[in-house]
Amino acid sequence: MGKSSKDKRDAYYRLAKEQGWRARSAFKLLQLDEEFDLFANVTRVVDLCAAPGSWSQVLSRVLIKGEKFGRAAWQDRDAKFRQQMLGLFNPNSDASELESLAPTPSPIELKPRQDVKIVSIDLQPISPLPGIVTLRADITHPATVPLLLKALDPEYNSRTKSQQAAHPVDLVLSDGAPDVTGLHDLDIYVQSQLLFAALNLALCVLKPGGKFVAKIFRGKNVDVLYAQLKIFFEEVHVAKPRSSRASSVEAFIVCLNFQPPKGFSASLEEPLGVGFRLSNMTEHNSESLPITAATILQNPETGAWNSSPDVIQTTDQDGITEIQLEDLHQKQENDVRWIAPFIACGDLSAFDSDASYRLPPNHVSLDPVQPPTAPPYKRAIEMRKAFGGAYGKTTKD
Repeated sequence: MGKSSKDKRDAYYRLAKEQGWRARSAFKLLQLDEEFDLFANVTRVVDLCAAPGSWSQVLSRVLIKGEKFGRAAWQDRDAKFRQQMLGLFNPNSDASELESLAPTPSPIELKPRQDVKIVSIDLQPISPLPGIVTLRADITHPATVPLLLKALDPEYNSRTKSQQAAHPVDLVLSDGAPDVTGLHDLDIYVQSQLLFAALNLALCVLKPGGKFVAKIFRGKNVDVLYAQLKIFFEEVHVAKPRSSRASSVEAFIVCLNFQPPKGFSASLEEPLGVGFRLSNMTEHNSESLPITAATILQNPETGAWNSSPDVIQTTDQDGITEIQLEDLHQKQENDVRWIAPFIACGDLSAFDSDASYRLPPNHVSLDPVQPPTAPPYKRAIEMRKAFGGAYGKTTKD
Protein backbone atom coordinates (compact mmCIF):
# COMPACT_ATOMS: atom_id res chain seq x y z
CA MET A 1 0.00 0.00 0.00
CA GLY A 2 1.95 2.95 -1.25
CA LYS A 3 1.45 6.63 -0.60
CA SER A 4 -0.01 7.19 -4.06
CA SER A 5 -2.61 4.43 -3.75
CA LYS A 6 -6.27 4.66 -2.80
CA ASP A 7 -5.38 3.87 0.82
CA LYS A 8 -3.88 7.35 1.18
CA ARG A 9 -7.47 8.65 1.34
CA ASP A 10 -8.60 5.88 3.71
CA ALA A 11 -9.18 7.33 7.15
CA TYR A 12 -8.48 4.03 8.92
CA TYR A 13 -5.22 3.54 7.05
CA ARG A 14 -3.95 6.95 8.15
CA LEU A 15 -5.33 6.47 11.66
CA ALA A 16 -3.53 3.15 12.00
CA LYS A 17 -0.21 4.80 11.16
CA GLU A 18 -0.84 7.68 13.58
CA GLN A 19 -1.75 5.36 16.46
CA GLY A 20 1.05 2.88 15.80
CA TRP A 21 -0.93 -0.10 14.49
CA ARG A 22 0.72 -2.40 11.99
CA ALA A 23 -2.34 -2.49 9.70
CA ARG A 24 -5.80 -0.97 9.44
CA SER A 25 -7.35 -4.36 10.22
CA ALA A 26 -6.68 -3.68 13.91
CA PHE A 27 -9.81 -1.51 13.97
CA LYS A 28 -11.90 -4.45 12.74
CA LEU A 29 -10.99 -6.48 15.82
CA LEU A 30 -11.53 -3.49 18.12
CA GLN A 31 -15.00 -2.88 16.69
CA LEU A 32 -15.87 -6.56 16.98
CA ASP A 33 -14.80 -6.44 20.63
CA GLU A 34 -17.02 -3.42 21.25
CA GLU A 35 -20.03 -5.28 19.86
CA PHE A 36 -19.50 -8.78 21.32
CA ASP A 37 -17.09 -8.18 24.25
CA LEU A 38 -14.65 -10.74 22.90
CA PHE A 39 -11.90 -10.06 25.45
CA ALA A 40 -14.04 -10.59 28.55
CA ASN A 41 -12.42 -13.20 30.84
CA VAL A 42 -9.90 -14.10 28.14
CA THR A 43 -6.26 -14.91 28.92
CA ARG A 44 -5.30 -17.63 26.40
CA VAL A 45 -5.65 -16.81 22.69
CA VAL A 46 -4.57 -18.35 19.37
CA ASP A 47 -4.27 -15.99 16.39
CA LEU A 48 -4.28 -17.80 13.03
CA CYS A 49 -3.06 -16.19 9.79
CA ALA A 50 -1.67 -13.39 11.93
CA ALA A 51 0.77 -11.62 9.56
CA PRO A 52 1.65 -8.75 9.63
CA GLY A 53 0.52 -8.93 13.26
CA SER A 54 -2.10 -6.21 13.72
CA TRP A 55 -4.56 -8.48 15.55
CA SER A 56 -1.73 -9.90 17.68
CA GLN A 57 -0.71 -6.32 18.43
CA VAL A 58 -4.23 -5.60 19.68
CA LEU A 59 -4.11 -8.70 21.88
CA SER A 60 -0.72 -7.69 23.25
CA ARG A 61 -1.81 -4.17 24.17
CA VAL A 62 -5.20 -5.20 25.59
CA LEU A 63 -4.38 -8.41 27.45
CA ILE A 64 -0.69 -8.07 28.33
CA LYS A 65 -0.37 -4.30 28.80
CA GLY A 66 -3.95 -3.77 29.96
CA GLU A 67 -4.80 -0.88 27.65
CA LYS A 68 -8.34 0.03 26.62
CA PHE A 69 -9.51 1.36 23.28
CA GLY A 70 -12.68 2.63 21.71
CA ARG A 71 -15.88 2.84 23.72
CA ALA A 72 -14.41 1.22 26.86
CA ALA A 73 -11.58 3.78 27.03
CA TRP A 74 -14.00 6.67 26.48
CA GLN A 75 -16.31 5.43 29.27
CA ASP A 76 -13.39 5.16 31.70
CA ARG A 77 -12.19 8.68 30.92
CA ASP A 78 -15.72 10.06 31.23
CA ALA A 79 -16.33 8.30 34.57
CA LYS A 80 -13.03 9.52 36.01
CA PHE A 81 -13.71 13.09 34.86
CA ARG A 82 -17.16 13.05 36.51
CA GLN A 83 -15.70 11.83 39.79
CA GLN A 84 -13.09 14.57 39.76
CA MET A 85 -15.69 17.24 39.02
CA LEU A 86 -17.98 16.02 41.81
CA GLY A 87 -15.09 16.06 44.27
CA LEU A 88 -13.85 19.52 43.30
CA PHE A 89 -17.14 21.33 42.84
CA ASN A 90 -17.83 23.82 45.63
CA PRO A 91 -20.49 26.55 45.10
CA ASN A 92 -18.83 28.86 47.71
CA SER A 93 -15.45 28.93 45.97
CA ASP A 94 -14.48 31.75 43.70
CA ALA A 95 -13.24 31.44 40.15
CA SER A 96 -9.54 31.52 41.06
CA GLU A 97 -9.93 28.59 43.43
CA LEU A 98 -11.83 26.62 40.80
CA GLU A 99 -9.10 27.28 38.25
CA SER A 100 -6.40 26.14 40.66
CA LEU A 101 -8.38 23.03 41.52
CA ALA A 102 -9.31 22.21 37.93
CA PRO A 103 -8.74 18.54 37.14
CA THR A 104 -5.79 17.71 34.96
CA PRO A 105 -6.10 14.88 32.49
CA SER A 106 -4.39 11.83 33.93
CA PRO A 107 -3.41 8.72 32.03
CA ILE A 108 -5.72 5.75 32.17
CA GLU A 109 -4.65 3.14 34.69
CA LEU A 110 -3.35 0.01 33.01
CA LYS A 111 -4.79 -3.29 34.19
CA PRO A 112 -2.67 -6.11 32.75
CA ARG A 113 -4.09 -9.61 33.08
CA GLN A 114 -2.37 -12.51 34.76
CA ASP A 115 -1.13 -15.70 33.06
CA VAL A 116 -1.68 -14.45 29.51
CA LYS A 117 -0.70 -16.83 26.71
CA ILE A 118 -0.93 -15.73 23.06
CA VAL A 119 0.26 -17.81 20.09
CA SER A 120 0.31 -16.41 16.55
CA ILE A 121 0.65 -18.58 13.44
CA ASP A 122 1.24 -17.64 9.80
CA LEU A 123 3.15 -18.77 6.74
CA GLN A 124 4.76 -15.33 6.48
CA PRO A 125 7.27 -14.19 9.10
CA ILE A 126 5.94 -11.91 11.83
CA SER A 127 8.06 -9.29 13.55
CA PRO A 128 8.37 -10.02 17.28
CA LEU A 129 5.79 -8.65 19.69
CA PRO A 130 6.23 -8.52 23.49
CA GLY A 131 4.77 -11.54 25.23
CA ILE A 132 3.59 -13.33 22.07
CA VAL A 133 4.84 -16.66 20.73
CA THR A 134 5.00 -16.65 16.91
CA LEU A 135 5.04 -19.79 14.77
CA ARG A 136 5.77 -19.92 11.06
CA ALA A 137 3.59 -22.82 9.96
CA ASP A 138 0.74 -23.84 7.66
CA ILE A 139 -2.61 -24.19 9.43
CA THR A 140 -3.82 -26.62 6.75
CA HIS A 141 -1.03 -29.11 7.52
CA PRO A 142 -1.54 -31.77 10.23
CA ALA A 143 1.99 -31.20 11.57
CA THR A 144 0.93 -27.75 12.80
CA VAL A 145 -1.21 -29.18 15.62
CA PRO A 146 1.72 -30.61 17.64
CA LEU A 147 3.61 -27.34 17.20
CA LEU A 148 0.63 -25.36 18.49
CA LEU A 149 0.06 -27.71 21.43
CA LYS A 150 3.76 -27.52 22.29
CA ALA A 151 3.63 -23.70 22.22
CA LEU A 152 0.55 -23.66 24.47
CA ASP A 153 1.94 -26.24 26.88
CA PRO A 154 5.74 -26.70 27.03
CA GLU A 155 5.21 -30.05 28.80
CA TYR A 156 3.28 -31.47 25.85
CA ASN A 157 4.66 -34.79 24.59
CA SER A 158 4.16 -35.34 20.87
CA ARG A 159 4.71 -39.09 21.25
CA THR A 160 1.27 -39.48 22.79
CA LYS A 161 -0.27 -38.49 19.41
CA SER A 162 -3.01 -36.64 21.26
CA GLN A 163 -4.55 -33.69 19.41
CA GLN A 164 -6.35 -32.28 22.43
CA ALA A 165 -4.88 -29.36 24.39
CA ALA A 166 -4.17 -30.06 28.05
CA HIS A 167 -4.74 -26.37 28.79
CA PRO A 168 -7.34 -25.17 26.22
CA VAL A 169 -7.67 -21.57 25.11
CA ASP A 170 -10.48 -19.05 25.50
CA LEU A 171 -10.44 -17.43 22.05
CA VAL A 172 -9.35 -18.40 18.53
CA LEU A 173 -9.05 -15.71 15.85
CA SER A 174 -8.53 -16.09 12.10
CA ASP A 175 -8.17 -13.10 9.79
CA GLY A 176 -6.78 -15.13 6.91
CA ALA A 177 -7.89 -14.76 3.31
CA PRO A 178 -6.48 -16.09 0.04
CA ASP A 179 -5.04 -13.93 -2.71
CA VAL A 180 -8.23 -13.00 -4.51
CA THR A 181 -8.44 -13.65 -8.24
CA GLY A 182 -11.60 -11.68 -9.03
CA LEU A 183 -13.53 -14.89 -9.73
CA HIS A 184 -15.97 -14.77 -6.82
CA ASP A 185 -16.94 -18.45 -6.91
CA LEU A 186 -13.30 -19.52 -6.82
CA ASP A 187 -12.40 -17.01 -4.11
CA ILE A 188 -15.32 -18.12 -1.94
CA TYR A 189 -14.35 -21.77 -2.35
CA VAL A 190 -10.70 -21.19 -1.39
CA GLN A 191 -11.75 -19.04 1.55
CA SER A 192 -14.14 -21.74 2.75
CA GLN A 193 -11.31 -24.28 2.70
CA LEU A 194 -9.13 -21.91 4.73
CA LEU A 195 -11.98 -21.44 7.20
CA PHE A 196 -12.43 -25.21 7.35
CA ALA A 197 -8.77 -25.64 8.36
CA ALA A 198 -9.02 -22.87 10.96
CA LEU A 199 -12.16 -24.41 12.46
CA ASN A 200 -10.56 -27.86 12.71
CA LEU A 201 -7.59 -26.33 14.48
CA ALA A 202 -9.87 -24.35 16.81
CA LEU A 203 -11.84 -27.44 17.81
CA CYS A 204 -8.59 -29.03 19.03
CA VAL A 205 -7.65 -26.19 21.39
CA LEU A 206 -10.90 -24.44 22.40
CA LYS A 207 -12.33 -25.01 25.85
CA PRO A 208 -16.09 -25.32 26.50
CA GLY A 209 -17.55 -21.82 26.48
CA GLY A 210 -14.79 -20.49 24.22
CA LYS A 211 -15.13 -18.12 21.26
CA PHE A 212 -14.19 -18.36 17.61
CA VAL A 213 -13.92 -15.45 15.15
CA ALA A 214 -12.98 -15.89 11.49
CA LYS A 215 -13.20 -14.01 8.21
CA ILE A 216 -15.63 -15.30 5.60
CA PHE A 217 -16.71 -14.36 2.09
CA ARG A 218 -20.47 -14.15 1.84
CA GLY A 219 -21.94 -16.18 -1.01
CA LYS A 220 -25.24 -17.69 -2.06
CA ASN A 221 -24.85 -20.86 0.03
CA VAL A 222 -23.20 -19.33 3.07
CA ASP A 223 -26.18 -20.20 5.29
CA VAL A 224 -25.05 -23.84 5.19
CA LEU A 225 -21.85 -22.71 6.91
CA TYR A 226 -23.89 -21.01 9.63
CA ALA A 227 -25.81 -24.23 10.26
CA GLN A 228 -22.60 -26.25 10.52
CA LEU A 229 -21.11 -23.84 13.05
CA LYS A 230 -24.37 -23.87 15.00
CA ILE A 231 -23.66 -27.53 15.83
CA PHE A 232 -20.60 -26.56 17.89
CA PHE A 233 -21.51 -23.09 19.20
CA GLU A 234 -24.55 -21.81 21.02
CA GLU A 235 -24.56 -18.42 19.26
CA VAL A 236 -23.46 -17.65 15.70
CA HIS A 237 -23.47 -14.10 14.34
CA VAL A 238 -22.30 -12.48 11.11
CA ALA A 239 -20.69 -9.09 11.70
CA LYS A 240 -19.56 -6.37 9.32
CA PRO A 241 -17.30 -3.81 11.05
CA ARG A 242 -17.54 -0.24 9.87
CA SER A 243 -13.81 -0.26 9.12
CA SER A 244 -14.42 -3.02 6.56
CA ARG A 245 -15.15 -1.59 3.14
CA ALA A 246 -18.75 -1.99 2.05
CA SER A 247 -17.57 -2.82 -1.48
CA SER A 248 -15.87 -5.96 -0.12
CA VAL A 249 -17.71 -9.27 0.29
CA GLU A 250 -15.79 -10.00 3.48
CA ALA A 251 -17.53 -10.38 6.81
CA PHE A 252 -16.68 -12.00 10.12
CA ILE A 253 -18.36 -15.01 11.67
CA VAL A 254 -18.53 -14.63 15.46
CA CYS A 255 -19.20 -17.89 17.33
CA LEU A 256 -19.83 -17.71 21.07
CA ASN A 257 -20.06 -20.34 23.82
CA PHE A 258 -18.36 -23.42 22.38
CA GLN A 259 -20.42 -26.53 23.23
CA PRO A 260 -19.16 -29.64 21.41
CA PRO A 261 -21.66 -32.45 20.84
CA LYS A 262 -21.69 -35.32 23.30
CA GLY A 263 -18.89 -37.75 22.57
CA PHE A 264 -17.18 -35.44 20.05
CA SER A 265 -13.39 -35.65 19.85
CA ALA A 266 -11.50 -33.24 17.60
CA SER A 267 -8.83 -34.65 15.32
CA LEU A 268 -7.33 -33.59 12.01
CA GLU A 269 -7.42 -37.22 10.87
CA GLU A 270 -11.24 -37.05 11.10
CA PRO A 271 -12.16 -33.36 10.58
CA LEU A 272 -15.32 -32.26 12.35
CA GLY A 273 -15.60 -35.76 13.82
CA VAL A 274 -16.60 -37.23 10.44
CA GLY A 275 -13.54 -37.26 8.20
CA PHE A 276 -13.62 -39.55 5.18
CA ARG A 277 -16.88 -41.16 6.32
CA LEU A 278 -18.81 -38.13 5.07
CA SER A 279 -19.54 -39.58 1.62
CA ASN A 280 -20.95 -42.79 3.10
CA MET A 281 -23.06 -40.85 5.59
CA THR A 282 -24.43 -38.63 2.81
CA GLU A 283 -25.36 -41.65 0.70
CA HIS A 284 -27.08 -43.30 3.65
CA ASN A 285 -29.07 -40.16 4.43
CA SER A 286 -30.14 -39.72 0.80
CA GLU A 287 -31.68 -43.19 0.82
CA SER A 288 -33.93 -42.27 3.73
CA LEU A 289 -35.10 -38.94 2.27
CA PRO A 290 -38.79 -38.58 1.36
CA ILE A 291 -39.96 -38.85 -2.25
CA THR A 292 -39.48 -35.68 -4.27
CA ALA A 293 -40.78 -34.51 -7.60
CA ALA A 294 -37.85 -36.10 -9.44
CA THR A 295 -38.92 -39.60 -8.32
CA ILE A 296 -42.57 -39.24 -9.36
CA LEU A 297 -42.72 -40.68 -12.85
CA GLN A 298 -45.45 -41.92 -15.15
CA ASN A 299 -45.62 -45.63 -15.99
CA PRO A 300 -45.18 -45.86 -19.79
CA GLU A 301 -47.20 -49.14 -20.04
CA THR A 302 -50.28 -48.24 -18.01
CA GLY A 303 -50.04 -44.44 -18.17
CA ALA A 304 -50.69 -44.21 -14.43
CA TRP A 305 -48.64 -42.08 -12.03
CA ASN A 306 -46.67 -43.62 -9.19
CA SER A 307 -48.57 -43.12 -5.96
CA SER A 308 -46.93 -42.23 -2.64
CA PRO A 309 -48.09 -40.75 0.66
CA ASP A 310 -46.64 -37.36 -0.37
CA VAL A 311 -48.51 -37.20 -3.69
CA ILE A 312 -52.09 -35.97 -4.12
CA GLN A 313 -53.60 -37.16 -7.41
CA THR A 314 -56.94 -35.77 -8.65
CA THR A 315 -58.80 -36.38 -11.95
CA ASP A 316 -61.54 -34.06 -13.13
CA GLN A 317 -64.53 -34.88 -15.38
CA ASP A 318 -62.56 -34.09 -18.52
CA GLY A 319 -60.00 -36.74 -17.65
CA ILE A 320 -57.24 -34.25 -16.75
CA THR A 321 -55.04 -35.56 -13.94
CA GLU A 322 -53.36 -33.09 -11.58
CA ILE A 323 -50.41 -34.04 -9.39
CA GLN A 324 -49.73 -32.01 -6.21
CA LEU A 325 -46.92 -32.47 -3.71
CA GLU A 326 -47.32 -31.85 -0.01
CA ASP A 327 -44.94 -29.47 1.71
CA LEU A 328 -41.98 -31.71 2.42
CA HIS A 329 -40.19 -29.08 4.52
CA GLN A 330 -42.85 -29.27 7.20
CA LYS A 331 -42.13 -32.98 7.68
CA GLN A 332 -38.41 -32.51 8.18
CA GLU A 333 -38.05 -31.96 11.91
CA ASN A 334 -34.26 -31.57 11.85
CA ASP A 335 -33.82 -28.97 9.13
CA VAL A 336 -30.11 -28.16 8.86
CA ARG A 337 -30.45 -24.75 7.23
CA TRP A 338 -30.38 -21.81 9.61
CA ILE A 339 -29.88 -18.10 8.98
CA ALA A 340 -27.49 -16.32 11.33
CA PRO A 341 -28.30 -12.73 12.37
CA PHE A 342 -26.32 -10.03 10.58
CA ILE A 343 -24.88 -7.23 12.73
CA ALA A 344 -23.23 -4.03 11.54
CA CYS A 345 -20.46 -3.14 14.00
CA GLY A 346 -19.30 0.41 14.64
CA ASP A 347 -21.58 3.32 15.41
CA LEU A 348 -22.25 6.27 13.13
CA SER A 349 -19.61 8.38 14.86
CA ALA A 350 -16.88 6.23 13.34
CA PHE A 351 -15.28 6.85 9.96
CA ASP A 352 -16.70 5.41 6.77
CA SER A 353 -14.03 3.26 5.11
CA ASP A 354 -15.50 3.92 1.63
CA ALA A 355 -15.59 7.71 2.03
CA SER A 356 -12.85 10.19 1.14
CA TYR A 357 -11.99 12.81 3.73
CA ARG A 358 -10.28 16.11 3.05
CA LEU A 359 -6.75 16.21 4.43
CA PRO A 360 -5.58 19.29 6.36
CA PRO A 361 -3.16 21.62 4.53
CA ASN A 362 -0.22 20.71 6.81
CA HIS A 363 -0.83 16.94 6.71
CA VAL A 364 2.31 14.79 6.58
CA SER A 365 1.99 11.27 5.23
CA LEU A 366 3.62 8.79 7.59
CA ASP A 367 5.32 5.53 6.70
CA PRO A 368 3.79 2.23 7.84
CA VAL A 369 4.79 1.10 11.31
CA GLN A 370 5.61 -2.42 10.18
CA PRO A 371 6.30 -2.94 6.45
CA PRO A 372 5.96 -6.47 5.06
CA THR A 373 8.96 -8.57 6.11
CA ALA A 374 8.69 -11.06 3.25
CA PRO A 375 5.70 -10.29 1.03
CA PRO A 376 4.53 -13.12 -1.26
CA TYR A 377 4.99 -10.88 -4.29
CA LYS A 378 8.68 -10.20 -3.53
CA ARG A 379 9.97 -12.88 -5.89
CA ALA A 380 7.63 -11.68 -8.66
CA ILE A 381 9.08 -8.16 -8.40
CA GLU A 382 12.64 -9.48 -8.53
CA MET A 383 11.88 -11.57 -11.62
CA ARG A 384 10.23 -8.62 -13.34
CA LYS A 385 13.31 -6.47 -12.67
CA ALA A 386 15.54 -9.20 -14.05
CA PHE A 387 13.58 -9.19 -17.31
CA GLY A 388 13.80 -5.41 -17.64
CA GLY A 389 10.54 -4.22 -16.13
CA ALA A 390 6.87 -4.79 -16.74
CA TYR A 391 7.20 -4.83 -20.56
CA GLY A 392 10.47 -6.74 -20.86
CA LYS A 393 13.82 -5.59 -22.18
CA THR A 394 13.82 -3.33 -25.20
CA THR A 395 16.11 -4.06 -28.12
CA LYS A 396 17.78 -1.45 -30.30
CA ASP A 397 17.75 -1.90 -34.08
